[in-house]
Amino acid sequence: MVAALGIGWFLFAQLEGDLYQAREEARLEKRAAARPTELPGEEEPPPAAAPPAPPGRAVGKLAIPRLGLSVLVAGGADKRTLRRAVGHIPGTALPGEAGNVGLAGHRDRYFRPLKDVRRDDEITLTTPEGTFRYRVEWTEVVERTAVHVLDDTAAPALTLVTCYPFYYVGPAPKRFIVRARQIGHEPPPAAGAAP
Repeated sequence: MVAALGIGWFLFAQLEGDLYQAREEARLEKRAAARPTELPGEEEPPPAAAPPAPPGRAVGKLAIPRLGLSVLVAGGADKRTLRRAVGHIPGTALPGEAGNVGLAGHRDRYFRPLKDVRRDDEITLTTPEGTFRYRVEWTEVVERTAVHVLDDTAAPALTLVTCYPFYYVGPAPKRFIVRARQIGHEPPPAAGAAP
């Protein structure tokens, strides 16, 4: 009976995550398509910056092509969000802002491929504001209390956080950190432009 409940919960969590990924990816694409196609004139005020996404709402899509990793990023890092997506850690920069963008994900769901990440791997983070490109500089295993890895940085950076060891039963005692620096940004394509 306990085994059946455990399997049922696992299947529910998988299905919930898959449905969330599909729904939020469509919503994210719709937001990107609705962006203005030209800059406002002098008589028009510039559009207001988009506020951070509420917890659980998609803000972008993270990809590490060499690892085959492609997953949505949602606002917040609470349990429900991390069950459905990679979470943007509150208090860290958003893509396009100066500083350190912090993202967290479960090692047994979306961030399992990070076990094979290497220095110089390219990471993309695509948002309605365009595609931000990063290059991995280093990885490190730290204590779970080592929040200094999320400190602000002088240059735009990306920090990925997941539990460690990757194959561990129960709450993992350490954290695996991937730090990458921003190497480029491509603005979103104009509405109606060919991909």
